[in-house]
Amino acid sequence: DRPGLHACQHASEIADSLRDFGQRPIARLDSLGLLGPNLIGVHAVHLAEEDIQRLTLHRCSVAHCPTSNMKLASGAAPAARLLDQGLAVGLGSDGAASNNRLDLFREMHQASLLAKLSTGDASALPARQALRMATLNGARALGLDEEIGSLLPGKAADICAIRIDNPDELPCFDPVSHVVYVIGRHAVSDVWVDGQQRLERGKLLQITNTELLGIARLWQNRFRQ
Repeated sequence: DRPGLHACQHASEIADSLRDFGQRPIARLDSLGLLGPNLIGVHAVHLAEEDIQRLTLHRCSVAHCPTSNMKLASGAAPAARLLDQGLAVGLGSDGAASNNRLDLFREMHQASLLAKLSTGDASALPARQALRMATLNGARALGLDEEIGSLLPGKAADICAIRIDNPDELPCFDPVSHVVYVIGRHAVSDVWVDGQQRLERGKLLQITNTELLGIARLWQNRFRQ
């Protein structure tokens, strides 16, 4: 198991660490022996160059959560810079309290656009890189890239089939760009997990859509009470 540790999400964390320990959070983690290939730094928004070099040196991974960071006004993680350094940067959603959709398609979209905005470079974090963050990079961050993350013989057959045939989503000139910038999770028609089909033409196979709606309504009413 690889631990995920929220790191440098808010600017106040940096100020508090400098006040209390005389070190930035990443340097303190390093001094405690916590940096290493098994550590996933979640958020990693407010990184100085020295922090990036430490993460690179210790071959840490990062879970980039763009939607949560924007909703909480945390800032924009230097995802493109981290990727350029060779770090395994996957995508995360954080929790429902700071991300209403928990939608990996949205995270790809937001990650790419936020990188372009924050760097002032329209070529930063292109569609193919965003798709890789959602698939193989995430698997690599978890240490599971030999088992999942890409479609190769011997790996688990984790597959999403996507329909691109709605008039408002056409024309499609580049399927990868289309997946990142145009369509969303509503376009997923079929899903296989480790070769077992879980969703068929939009219908859940292990639990009915009606049952799922019932569970959602139950929890909605509980929270209202």
